[in-house]
Amino acid sequence: MSDSTTPATTGSARSERLAGVVGASLIGTTIEWYDFFLYTLASATIFAPLFFPDSDPLTGTLLSFLTYTIGFAARPIGALVFGHYGDRIGRKKLLILSLVMMGGATTLIGCIPTYSTIGIAAPLLLTALRIVQGFALGGEWGGAVLLISERGNPKRRGFWSSWPQGGAALGFVLAAGALTVLTDVWGADTILAYGWRIPFLLSAALLGTGLWMRLSIEESPVFQQALAEADARKAEGVKESTPLLAVLRHHWRDVLVAMGVRIAENISFYVIGTFVITYCVAVLKLSQKTALNAVLIAATIEFALIPAFGALSDRIGRKPVYLFGAIGMGVWAWPFFTLVGTKSFPMILLAVTVGLVFHAAMYGPQAAFVSELFGTRMRYSGASIGAQFASLAAGAPAPLIAVALLKSYGSSTPISLYLTIASAITVITLLVAKETRGRDLTTITPTSGTRTAAPDTTPAAVEA
Repeated sequence: MSDSTTPATTGSARSERLAGVVGASLIGTTIEWYDFFLYTLASATIFAPLFFPDSDPLTGTLLSFLTYTIGFAARPIGALVFGHYGDRIGRKKLLILSLVMMGGATTLIGCIPTYSTIGIAAPLLLTALRIVQGFALGGEWGGAVLLISERGNPKRRGFWSSWPQGGAALGFVLAAGALTVLTDVWGADTILAYGWRIPFLLSAALLGTGLWMRLSIEESPVFQQALAEADARKAEGVKESTPLLAVLRHHWRDVLVAMGVRIAENISFYVIGTFVITYCVAVLKLSQKTALNAVLIAATIEFALIPAFGALSDRIGRKPVYLFGAIGMGVWAWPFFTLVGTKSFPMILLAVTVGLVFHAAMYGPQAAFVSELFGTRMRYSGASIGAQFASLAAGAPAPLIAVALLKSYGSSTPISLYLTIASAITVITLLVAKETRGRDLTTITPTSGTRTAAPDTTPAAVEA
C-alpha cells in the first residue's frame, strides 16, 4: 500500500474512534436522563396518590415535585465532587461512577413500598434515592460533553458535542414512551397498583449496556496531554491550584455566563415538558395519555433537531443560534398556554413542539459553548459548576413555581411572564458574552484565565 493512503486511513480511524465515543456518550447520557426524567414524569402523574395520598390533587403534586426538586439540590454537590476528581484523574472514571450510581438508585426506586404499606418512610426513601440521582447527574453532564469536545476537529465541535445533549431528549422520549405504552396496555389503575415500577426496574438492564459502552472508550486526549504537562510542572516543584479554586479565581465570570445561558433553557424545558402534563391532567381534566403523547412526539422531533442546531453553531457561531432559541422561547411563552387550553390534541402538540424547537436551539450549541469557556485542568469543574448551579436555581423550582402560580392566580398568564423573564436573563447574558466558536481547547491558559487562541471565523470544515 502506498504512503498516500495513510492519511486517509488515519483520518478514517480517527473518525471511527470519535464516532465510538459519541455513541458511548449518547447511550450513557440517554440512560441517565431516562432515569432522571422517569422520576420527573412520575412526579407529575403517579407519585402524588402513592406517596402523598392525604392531599388534594394539586397539593399532592406540589409535594411530589418537592421530592423532585430535592434531587436538583444534590446536583451542584455532584458537580463539585465529580468536577474536582474529573479534572484530577480523568473524565472516563467519573462517568462510569455516575452511571452506576444513577442506575442503582433508579432500580431501587422501583422496589420502594408505598405510603399505604410503610407510611412516612415511603416518601423519605423516595427522597433519599432522588438525592442519589441528583448527585450522579450533577457529575454526568460535564464529563459526557468533555469527552467529545476535547477531541476531533474544533470546526465541528458544536455538532459532535451536541450528541450527548440529544441524550436528554432521547431519555425523555424513552421515559415518556415507557409510561405511555404501559398505560395503554394496563390502564391507569394497574399502573398505580404496580405497573409504575416496571420502567424503574428496567434501568438495571439499561445500566449493563451503558456500562459496557463506557468501559470501551478512551480517555480524552486533551486531558491526557494536560495531565502530563501538570505532572512535569509538579516534578519541577510548581504547585497547582485545585480545580475549584482555579475556577473561582480565574473563571468566575465564565461560570456566571454558563449559569446565565442555562436559565431560559432549563426553566422552559421543565415547564413545557413536565408541568404541561400536570396542567393538562389536573387543570384541563384531559387524559394522561393525551399529554404524554404530545410530549413524546415533540421530544422525538427535538432529538433530531439538537445536532442540527449544534452543526449550525459551527457555521454561524454559538451566540446567534442560542439567541434565536432564547428570544423565540420568550415570545412563544404567550401563545403556548392558549393553544394548550384549547384541549385539542393537534394544538397541544403544536404548542409543545414549537416550544421544544426553541429549546433545541439553545440546547444544541450549549455543550460546545460552555466547554469553550474553561481551561483543560478546570474545565470539568467549571462546566459542571456553572451548569448544575443554574439547574438548582432554574430547573429545580420551575415546576414548583408554575404550580404555585397556578394555585395563587388561577391563570397561566403569570407562568408565561415567568418564562419571558427567564428568556430575558439568558438573552442579556448572551449579549454580554463573547463568541467562543472555534477556540482551541488545548491553548487556553489554565493559570491566568486568558485565552491564547482567537475564535476561528472560517466556515466549519466538512471533515471530522
